[in-house]
Amino acid sequence: MRIGVVALAITLLAAPLGAGADGAETAPGEERGRGVVRRIVTYVPSRIFDALDMVRLRARVGRGMAVGLRATELADLYLGAYSTVYAGLPGPRGRVRPRLPAGLESRVGVELGAGDATFGGGTGPSYGSAEVGAGLQVMLLGFEVGVDPFEILDFLGGLVLLDPGGDDF
Repeated sequence: MRIGVVALAITLLAAPLGAGADGAETAPGEERGRGVVRRIVTYVPSRIFDALDMVRLRARVGRGMAVGLRATELADLYLGAYSTVYAGLPGPRGRVRPRLPAGLESRVGVELGAGDATFGGGTGPSYGSAEVGAGLQVMLLGFEVGVDPFEILDFLGGLVLLDPGGDDF
Protein backbone atom coordinates (compact mmCIF):
# COMPACT_ATOMS: atom_id res chain seq x y z
CA MET A 1 0.00 0.00 0.00
CA ARG A 2 2.79 2.47 0.91
CA ILE A 3 4.65 1.67 -2.32
CA GLY A 4 1.50 2.49 -4.31
CA VAL A 5 1.04 5.83 -2.52
CA VAL A 6 4.72 6.76 -3.06
CA ALA A 7 4.51 5.78 -6.75
CA LEU A 8 1.35 7.87 -7.20
CA ALA A 9 2.98 10.88 -5.47
CA ILE A 10 6.08 10.64 -7.68
CA THR A 11 3.92 10.36 -10.80
CA LEU A 12 1.86 13.42 -9.85
CA LEU A 13 4.95 15.50 -9.01
CA ALA A 14 6.83 14.49 -12.16
CA ALA A 15 3.87 14.88 -14.56
CA PRO A 16 4.37 18.62 -15.11
CA LEU A 17 7.95 17.99 -16.22
CA GLY A 18 6.95 16.09 -19.37
CA ALA A 19 3.67 17.77 -20.17
CA GLY A 20 2.86 20.96 -22.05
CA ALA A 21 1.05 23.89 -20.47
CA ASP A 22 -2.32 22.27 -21.15
CA GLY A 23 -1.21 18.93 -19.68
CA ALA A 24 -0.83 17.21 -23.08
CA GLU A 25 2.37 15.34 -23.86
CA THR A 26 4.84 17.35 -25.94
CA ALA A 27 6.12 16.07 -29.26
CA PRO A 28 9.89 15.68 -29.81
CA GLY A 29 11.46 19.09 -30.46
CA GLU A 30 8.68 21.06 -28.75
CA GLU A 31 9.39 23.12 -25.67
CA ARG A 32 8.59 21.33 -22.45
CA GLY A 33 6.07 22.75 -20.02
CA ARG A 34 7.11 24.82 -17.04
CA GLY A 35 5.75 22.61 -14.26
CA VAL A 36 5.95 23.55 -10.59
CA VAL A 37 8.69 21.02 -9.76
CA ARG A 38 10.79 22.12 -12.74
CA ARG A 39 10.45 25.80 -11.78
CA ILE A 40 11.55 25.05 -8.20
CA VAL A 41 14.53 22.92 -9.24
CA THR A 42 15.76 25.35 -11.92
CA TYR A 43 15.00 28.66 -10.14
CA VAL A 44 18.40 29.20 -8.50
CA PRO A 45 20.55 28.06 -11.47
CA SER A 46 18.48 30.25 -13.82
CA ARG A 47 18.94 33.30 -11.58
CA ILE A 48 22.70 32.69 -11.32
CA PHE A 49 23.06 32.50 -15.11
CA ASP A 50 20.75 35.51 -15.58
CA ALA A 51 23.05 37.50 -13.26
CA LEU A 52 26.12 36.39 -15.23
CA ASP A 53 24.39 37.31 -18.53
CA MET A 54 24.24 40.99 -17.54
CA VAL A 55 28.00 41.56 -17.80
CA ARG A 56 30.73 40.77 -20.31
CA LEU A 57 34.19 40.96 -18.74
CA ARG A 58 37.00 39.01 -20.27
CA ALA A 59 40.66 39.06 -21.14
CA ARG A 60 42.18 37.91 -24.42
CA VAL A 61 45.66 36.67 -25.29
CA GLY A 62 46.72 36.31 -28.91
CA ARG A 63 47.73 38.22 -32.04
CA GLY A 64 45.87 41.25 -33.25
CA MET A 65 45.08 44.93 -33.36
CA ALA A 66 41.46 46.00 -32.88
CA VAL A 67 39.21 48.56 -31.23
CA GLY A 68 35.48 48.33 -30.65
CA LEU A 69 32.78 50.46 -29.04
CA ARG A 70 29.13 49.44 -28.60
CA ALA A 71 26.09 51.46 -27.62
CA THR A 72 23.51 48.92 -28.89
CA GLU A 73 23.57 47.03 -32.18
CA LEU A 74 22.66 50.14 -34.19
CA ALA A 75 25.34 52.37 -32.67
CA ASP A 76 28.56 50.39 -32.69
CA LEU A 77 32.02 50.73 -34.17
CA TYR A 78 34.66 48.05 -34.73
CA LEU A 79 37.87 48.06 -36.74
CA GLY A 80 40.61 45.45 -36.67
CA ALA A 81 41.56 41.83 -36.58
CA TYR A 82 42.49 39.37 -33.87
CA SER A 83 42.77 35.67 -33.18
CA THR A 84 42.89 34.93 -29.46
CA VAL A 85 42.17 32.73 -26.49
CA TYR A 86 39.74 34.37 -24.05
CA ALA A 87 38.77 33.82 -20.43
CA GLY A 88 36.09 35.49 -18.35
CA LEU A 89 32.37 36.24 -18.47
CA PRO A 90 31.18 35.79 -22.08
CA GLY A 91 28.12 38.08 -21.84
CA PRO A 92 24.49 37.39 -22.82
CA ARG A 93 23.62 33.78 -23.63
CA GLY A 94 20.46 34.49 -25.60
CA ARG A 95 19.66 30.78 -25.21
CA VAL A 96 19.17 28.19 -22.50
CA ARG A 97 22.57 26.50 -22.85
CA PRO A 98 25.38 28.42 -21.05
CA ARG A 99 28.41 29.71 -22.94
CA LEU A 100 31.83 28.54 -21.81
CA PRO A 101 33.90 31.04 -19.78
CA ALA A 102 36.98 30.34 -21.94
CA GLY A 103 37.66 29.50 -25.55
CA LEU A 104 38.95 30.60 -28.93
CA GLU A 105 37.80 33.80 -30.57
CA SER A 106 38.62 35.55 -33.81
CA ARG A 107 37.17 38.57 -35.53
CA VAL A 108 38.22 40.45 -38.66
CA GLY A 109 36.70 43.44 -40.40
CA VAL A 110 34.85 46.69 -40.02
CA GLU A 111 31.49 47.46 -38.42
CA LEU A 112 29.72 50.80 -38.26
CA GLY A 113 26.17 50.82 -36.92
CA ALA A 114 23.96 48.41 -38.83
CA GLY A 115 26.66 47.95 -41.49
CA ASP A 116 28.57 44.84 -40.45
CA ALA A 117 31.47 43.58 -42.56
CA THR A 118 33.11 41.46 -39.85
CA PHE A 119 33.85 37.77 -39.90
CA GLY A 120 34.36 35.55 -36.90
CA GLY A 121 34.82 32.17 -38.51
CA GLY A 122 32.31 30.71 -36.07
CA THR A 123 34.36 31.83 -33.09
CA GLY A 124 33.50 35.53 -32.96
CA PRO A 125 31.78 37.11 -29.97
CA SER A 126 27.99 37.12 -29.70
CA TYR A 127 26.64 40.47 -28.50
CA GLY A 128 23.22 41.31 -27.12
CA SER A 129 21.30 43.82 -29.28
CA ALA A 130 21.13 46.33 -26.38
CA GLU A 131 24.65 45.70 -25.07
CA VAL A 132 26.87 48.69 -24.25
CA GLY A 133 30.60 48.09 -24.05
CA ALA A 134 34.14 48.42 -25.36
CA GLY A 135 36.99 46.20 -26.42
CA LEU A 136 40.64 46.64 -27.30
CA GLN A 137 43.30 44.29 -28.66
CA VAL A 138 46.90 45.55 -28.79
CA MET A 139 49.52 43.12 -30.04
CA LEU A 140 49.22 40.10 -27.73
CA LEU A 141 46.80 41.36 -25.05
CA GLY A 142 43.19 42.43 -25.18
CA PHE A 143 40.08 42.95 -23.07
CA GLU A 144 36.37 43.38 -23.47
CA VAL A 145 33.78 44.84 -21.09
CA GLY A 146 30.06 45.31 -21.55
CA VAL A 147 26.66 45.52 -19.88
CA ASP A 148 23.34 44.49 -21.42
CA PRO A 149 20.32 46.42 -20.03
CA PHE A 150 17.90 43.84 -21.44
CA GLU A 151 19.64 41.12 -19.42
CA ILE A 152 19.19 43.25 -16.29
CA LEU A 153 15.44 43.27 -17.00
CA ASP A 154 15.57 39.51 -17.66
CA PHE A 155 17.22 38.99 -14.26
CA LEU A 156 14.68 41.17 -12.44
CA GLY A 157 11.79 39.45 -14.25
CA GLY A 158 13.23 36.08 -13.29
CA LEU A 159 12.98 36.99 -9.62
CA VAL A 160 9.18 36.94 -10.04
CA LEU A 161 9.16 33.88 -12.38
CA LEU A 162 9.06 35.78 -15.68
CA ASP A 163 11.57 34.98 -18.43
CA PRO A 164 11.60 37.79 -21.00
CA GLY A 165 14.92 36.54 -22.40
CA GLY A 166 13.63 32.98 -22.91
CA ASP A 167 16.88 31.60 -21.50
CA ASP A 168 15.81 29.95 -18.24
CA PHE A 169 16.39 26.23 -17.81
